[in-house]
Amino acid sequence: MSLPEQKDLSNQIEPPLVVILGPTAVGKTGIAIQLAERLNGEIISADSRLFYKGMDIGTAKPSKAERARVPHHLIDVAHPDETWSLGLFRRQASQVITEIHSRGCLPFLVGGTGQYVRSVIEGWVVPEVRPDYHLRRILEKWTQEIGREGLHARLTYLDPEGAKQIDYRNLRRTIRALEVIFKTGQRYSEQRQHRPSPYRVLQLGLARPREELYKLIDLRIDEMRQVGFVNEVRTLIEQGYSPKSPAFSAIGYREIASFLNGEISLEEAVIQIKRVTRQFVRHQANWFKENDPDIKWFQVSRGSVDEIEYVIRSWLLGNYSFQQKSRLK
Repeated sequence: MSLPEQKDLSNQIEPPLVVILGPTAVGKTGIAIQLAERLNGEIISADSRLFYKGMDIGTAKPSKAERARVPHHLIDVAHPDETWSLGLFRRQASQVITEIHSRGCLPFLVGGTGQYVRSVIEGWVVPEVRPDYHLRRILEKWTQEIGREGLHARLTYLDPEGAKQIDYRNLRRTIRALEVIFKTGQRYSEQRQHRPSPYRVLQLGLARPREELYKLIDLRIDEMRQVGFVNEVRTLIEQGYSPKSPAFSAIGYREIASFLNGEISLEEAVIQIKRVTRQFVRHQANWFKENDPDIKWFQVSRGSVDEIEYVIRSWLLGNYSFQQKSRLK
């Protein structure tokens, strides 16, 4: 198959941005790295779990060897007790994308955190409300009384549209939304503005049959256990990081912490992690819909990388639109 030649990216009026999205465990990391190698690309992580140092196994973070193959950005940028807000991510991602373009390279935004992906490609303007740590402590104590679902239900009452975009298990984001509402007197969802995207965006979705994806998830979690996930969580706790830290909202960390505290068995922790991960996949599907006309979906197979490379090169040359029939069925 003859591939289209790639354009010089430095002089385009709307600089290109390729987005690789899809559910956890679908294969985004490996495919994105191969594409970036072939297309002079650099990868920006849009996975909120990968921000934190020392959290490698439980987040399936790209290995040092994988990151050595192509430049990666926004990985290991915070300690587990730090908060990386959506607004901070969007600003940092935009800066990195500009720098990648200045080098004449192609940026790949890769991840499964829908809100983070959307904030970049849809030009979100996130409310600039300074953290109120006293208010946050009050909301955390309230959560101890009514639970995460209870706190999320209060957010739903105050801001139904905003609550739809937040998983009740993500306590940090629920608290942040309530914090913005209480500090400004306005709904969190109403304060998010959208500006025209500064990029020409190509969204490429990776998919697998649901049962196949679930088997891959179970296999990944079993492998995490074998290669030291428990020790990773133990080390973080020994370093003084609390299971209540923002980073511990990543799936698996609080479950393993509960095992280490003697609250549940390791087997029960693993069962919970698998169950919650499947729930997370269904939540991701709300962000990345297979009937979304702005996303070109590919069923992952042996020839996926070649097919996706062809589409990207054609798109860069202006010779591809979603109305064309995909070469991959």
